[in-house]
Amino acid sequence: MKTFDPTAHALSINRRSFLTQSAYGLGGLALAMVQNKARAASLAGGSGPTRPAHWNGALQAAHLPVKAKRVIFLCMAGGPSQFETFDWKPVLKDLHDKPFPESFTKGQQLAQLQGAVLKARGSFTAFQKHGKSGIEVSDLFPHIASLADELCVIRSMQTEQINHDTAHAFMNTGSIIKGRPSMGSWLTYGLGAETQDLPGFIVLTSAGKSGQQPISARQWSSGVLPSRFQGIQFQSRGDAVHYIGNPDGVCQSTQRQVVDEIARMNGFLGEQQHDPEIATRIAQYELAFKMQTSVPDLVNFKNEPKEMLDLYGVKEAGDGSYASNCLLARRLAERGVRMIQLYHRAWDHHGDLENGMKSGAQAVDRATAALIKDLKQRGMLDDTLILWGGEFGRTPMGQGTGRDHHILSFSVFMAGGGVKPGITYGATDELGYRAVQDVVNVHDLHATMLALLGVDHHRLSTKFQGLDVRLTGIAGEVIPGIMA
Repeated sequence: MKTFDPTAHALSINRRSFLTQSAYGLGGLALAMVQNKARAASLAGGSGPTRPAHWNGALQAAHLPVKAKRVIFLCMAGGPSQFETFDWKPVLKDLHDKPFPESFTKGQQLAQLQGAVLKARGSFTAFQKHGKSGIEVSDLFPHIASLADELCVIRSMQTEQINHDTAHAFMNTGSIIKGRPSMGSWLTYGLGAETQDLPGFIVLTSAGKSGQQPISARQWSSGVLPSRFQGIQFQSRGDAVHYIGNPDGVCQSTQRQVVDEIARMNGFLGEQQHDPEIATRIAQYELAFKMQTSVPDLVNFKNEPKEMLDLYGVKEAGDGSYASNCLLARRLAERGVRMIQLYHRAWDHHGDLENGMKSGAQAVDRATAALIKDLKQRGMLDDTLILWGGEFGRTPMGQGTGRDHHILSFSVFMAGGGVKPGITYGATDELGYRAVQDVVNVHDLHATMLALLGVDHHRLSTKFQGLDVRLTGIAGEVIPGIMA
């Protein structure tokens, strides 16, 4: 085995070797500058001092057959209980209020129940089989249950994070490291959007009567990607976008001249500095100008017939409700937005589970079903991927009158966008403590969603600090069992 010789190493660092290796380094620097310039121009969507706002996507062609064109993520923030939604456990019901078997929990991570006396908590609601598929759904969700044959229910989800903020980050970005791009940012970066007058990634929020957990803007951050790919939060109540109108005394043509001149000056600066954030600034000015026309039309529900408002359960357009946001989500999908994310903050039930689940279900059941029906009758469900679920599940053990956080099992459902309809995938043990059959982790879910959109998750990446950053990191397996 060759040993290290410090004398030979010192002699090897001479003037000739220094100049030789420096030449390679200078060549690398030159190449990097050319690549940065090309990247800055491409991120701006064109060349020259003024550049269009539209971005066609970093991927030149789909890697896989494209089943879905857009995603609507109905995020039930707080973690709805799988035992009152989609995972019926009669054995747990029989064990209600009795000691929970220690063999399940010994040495396991719990949130607030660590060290407490554990008692089983059966579901307070009944379950029925629905549709030709016979999927069991809680009686709290009659409208969603009526669409059982459209649903792909995954009962074997697991995650790695037991606290809300990090669990949300993991569900949205595939990582708990701050600065990682969210799912919607990856989609708009890789695939672009089919709209030129709205953002490609839009976020809406609503809140229930109880169980509310705060949601931070980092859940829709673009992270290490240029900031033009971050999610844009629309207000659910009042004006969807602040300051959407021109200032008093400024007409549309004057505003157009201002935007063009700012773009021209930023374009010159961009050519000098090759900074993608300058390209973002140009694009966002242009997009903001176009949104002055597109947004008022978008949020004007006057052309929606009364029967459509009744289908969703919208009492007043723009009232901040989940129902109103669902109808707006359909309108955004029609206009080519790539990723639409609706957060409903109502599911953190450490106590008063029964009333909390009832009010949460009442707020989302009708509107969720209406969105699926509406997209289907418009011929859009086939290429719109819907995901409904929270950041984790709840324990089969009681916590007072509620349930604690749980990471070893929870349920989500998908619909449309190339998933198999009318199936359940995976299973938990008889008490619902752990997923034991066809286990699906968050990276698997992300990999499968990307595959449905025609993207190989290994090939959608960006360089950061010398590493390839991906939504799925170094993990994730596509789940063929849920793909049509």
